[in-house]
Amino acid sequence: MDPMLKWIGGTTAAIVLALGTATVAGGLMNSTEAADEAVALDQAIPVDAELIAAEPAAQPQAETQAPAPQPAAAGDALVIKRILPINGPMKYGEWHWDDKGVPEGPLVITVDLEARVMSVFRDGYEIGAAVAMLGTDEHPTPLGTFPILHKQRHNVSEKYDNAPMPFSMFLTTDGVAIHGGRSVENGYASHGCIAIPTEMAEKVFAIAKKGDKVIITRGKRIGVGDPIIS
Repeated sequence: MDPMLKWIGGTTAAIVLALGTATVAGGLMNSTEAADEAVALDQAIPVDAELIAAEPAAQPQAETQAPAPQPAAAGDALVIKRILPINGPMKYGEWHWDDKGVPEGPLVITVDLEARVMSVFRDGYEIGAAVAMLGTDEHPTPLGTFPILHKQRHNVSEKYDNAPMPFSMFLTTDGVAIHGGRSVENGYASHGCIAIPTEMAEKVFAIAKKGDKVIITRGKRIGVGDPIIS
């Protein structure tokens, strides 16, 4: 991959295998059962509550030295100035965060369905990246640009046994959200939500505001100097 070119949803594509029969329980669903259940996206769907309790939290990777942020020129706050220096493909459960010295500015979140990676940009600097758990063909994560409609810190799914969906940031009126979950691993899927490790979801939740843009694409690549929103 050209080092100056990146997936719009992250510095590098995630290591992914075919979902096959994705296992879901209490907030995740088996892809072979999805068509029969025909569950509508009327509510954000969390990851499995038992797995959340049983699995250890994914740990952030050791911080790497990113180029020092430079003052932004007028009008280029939405142009990519830096991507995080992540070595190699990212794995499920992996996340990175480095906002040291990054100036205040517009927050834009990108998600690429092909790369399965979510990135967070502030003032054009990538400050966070994580492998994301996404929807299935039957219950896809929607494409497009969405504003954050509202946030809910202690959200739970009443439809799925009160399974936790911490740090939810809702993108649609029918319940698609970015939210935290510990079981972000191959073989699992959502009903259209974007699940990332809870520790990173907490960081995003702390700085995201109503109206901040979330751009969801499939296979789009951009590089340093390109506009995040075209």
